[in-house]
Amino acid sequence: MQHWFWRYSLTRLAWAAITVLFILVLNFLVTHLIPGDPVQALVGDFPAPPEYIAAIRHDFGLDQPLAIQLFLYLRNLAHLNLGFSFANRLPVLTLVLDRARFTVLLMLPALILASLLGVVLALAAAPRAGGLWDMSVTTVSLLGYSVPIFWLGQILIVLFAIKLGWLPATGMASLRGVHTGFGMVEDVGLHMILPVASIMLYYLAIVSRVARVSIMQSQQQDFVLTARGKGLSPRTVLWRHILPNALIPVVTVVGYNFGHSLTGAILTESVFAWPGLGNLFITSITNRDYPVLQGIFLFTALTVVVANFVTDMIYTWIDPRVRSGGAGG
Repeated sequence: MQHWFWRYSLTRLAWAAITVLFILVLNFLVTHLIPGDPVQALVGDFPAPPEYIAAIRHDFGLDQPLAIQLFLYLRNLAHLNLGFSFANRLPVLTLVLDRARFTVLLMLPALILASLLGVVLALAAAPRAGGLWDMSVTTVSLLGYSVPIFWLGQILIVLFAIKLGWLPATGMASLRGVHTGFGMVEDVGLHMILPVASIMLYYLAIVSRVARVSIMQSQQQDFVLTARGKGLSPRTVLWRHILPNALIPVVTVVGYNFGHSLTGAILTESVFAWPGLGNLFITSITNRDYPVLQGIFLFTALTVVVANFVTDMIYTWIDPRVRSGGAGG
């Protein structure tokens, strides 16, 4: 069993490395196909001597053929050097990691809350299929899945920030006064509520729908009918037999949508003026800042690949059929 687990893990890691390499090359080519000249965006509309523009182009390696630029980019990545930002005048690795922590600060609470509340709603709705509660959960799920995240964020701002005045509308901290200690934590927490709710409501709809269908299907399986026939209590049947099997599709949804939630967080940041990767992504497109765009794409690709790898590893833990199938093969 242990030998199979390590072989399975190494195989997954090898495919993950190939996937990341392919994404790196593709992202490099896509970012360089964006219309516009990064040097011109850096210099601005003011007239500059041709010698100065040529010097800037040479300093950033933009005067080299595209194949040479790609080779230099991959070589620098091997040394953890993501390049230098044209517009921000900072190393890309430092800049992306600094902004990524604010994006993750929105993503993780939203996904955790969506996963827990989605399973709870599904547990409440599935045994009452066709009833009022089940129809209510289904309707709310459809609405949450259909409404775009950025539009939902604007609705929350209008309702809770402008109309009711309960919560701050934008930003990460209040501009009035300097908060320290618990006051700073409280201030940031209040600013997080609306953006986290925007992301959470969207994925809550997805998780609750998938979990509801999975629980209803698990209730009809032979092993559940056998457990009930043995006289086990409904609570025992639910927690020992139905829920562990029903969580497998939920793990798939949460794991494989982790990268998609990063995109949702970037859109949400644009609405709430949150200082994460979203704002950096928009300004980098405007400034044609190729190294920063490639750094953000690399962070996103690694996040998706790592999330998928962790999901596969969780599969081997919660589903014995994966372990027995892999060992048999």
